[in-house]
Amino acid sequence: MSAIRWPAALVLENGSVFRGEGFGARTESLAEVVFNTSITGYQEIISDPSYCGQIVVMTATQIGNVGVNVADTEARKVACAGLAIRELSPIPASWRSEGTLADWLETSAVPGIDGIDTRALTRVLRDQGAMRGAITPHVNEIAAVLERVKKSPKMDGLDLVPRVTCAKRYEWTEPTWRAIDDGRAIPTPPLAYHVVAYDFGMKENILRQLRDIGCRVTVVPATTPAREALALGADGFFLSNGPGDPAAVEYGVLATKELCASGKPVFGICLGHQILGLALGAKTLKLPFGHHGGNHPVLDKTTGKVEITSQNHGFIVDETTLPSGVHVTHENLFDHSNEGIAVAGKPIFSVQYHPEASPGPHDAGYLFARFRDLLAKGR
Repeated sequence: MSAIRWPAALVLENGSVFRGEGFGARTESLAEVVFNTSITGYQEIISDPSYCGQIVVMTATQIGNVGVNVADTEARKVACAGLAIRELSPIPASWRSEGTLADWLETSAVPGIDGIDTRALTRVLRDQGAMRGAITPHVNEIAAVLERVKKSPKMDGLDLVPRVTCAKRYEWTEPTWRAIDDGRAIPTPPLAYHVVAYDFGMKENILRQLRDIGCRVTVVPATTPAREALALGADGFFLSNGPGDPAAVEYGVLATKELCASGKPVFGICLGHQILGLALGAKTLKLPFGHHGGNHPVLDKTTGKVEITSQNHGFIVDETTLPSGVHVTHENLFDHSNEGIAVAGKPIFSVQYHPEASPGPHDAGYLFARFRDLLAKGR
């Protein structure tokens, strides 16, 4: 952990100020502030590209206790704009740790703040909604910081995908990490299908899960025209998670319309789900404070089962605008918002939550098997 600490503050656009100590990068960061209720998985959370443009507030009280390592990252660097926590663990205690959270934030040029009342901060965001804010070392210039916060862009209408998508096409064949001595692990199946995945801010564990069902994955940049993706001769297409307002990702919506017309299987997650909804003719809405955590109950209407899911999104598909032939498959049992759709008679479906969640929960992993079955049937 970096030995140097400094006075820092988190300033919200409503004028609320939370003072604590800075760690990571000693810089100011302006972004939307959201809270995450997960107890574990802070490394996967802050490296999730879906958090680009957001400062993450962890409601779990002690963060950093297992350090960080390369194998568990969802992207090669920290993706969020900042991290606010109650207490930074001074010593990482895990045999898999390869470094400290503070050092990782510093090398990624991302600021952190601890020593603040995250419970009070979470209540503000829950009651008043997610809002713009800043983590800043300029604790004696709060009025000026607040002015900068109010002038920063709002999430509505913001296309953040260009910040996180890949620069060029690449192949992925790496399966899920398993301990060497894990005798219960199911052997990785041979490569049987070819999937083209649109990278709107891809979590790497999605790619690992696709490999685990026997897929060779070609990842393409978000702006790839559908004709180029179709020319790759894939068995199916995947639409990834990502940050920002889905309605602003017009190029993704246009490409998805053409992919859906190909007759081949299409599977979307999170932003990919929202983009699919828009491509099918629905509209999207912004939630007051979003869904961010690993304990959200979702009803699978096709089976009647309830699964505990990992969620990270601020927008939803407005199911009242779904066209005829597109039906709701999943429902959030917290607020009854849409969590999944499918097209009748076609191999096209998507979910709002994260069935690939690492470190979990894994209740929804069956969705990748559903996609595999559609790929096999399409053959």
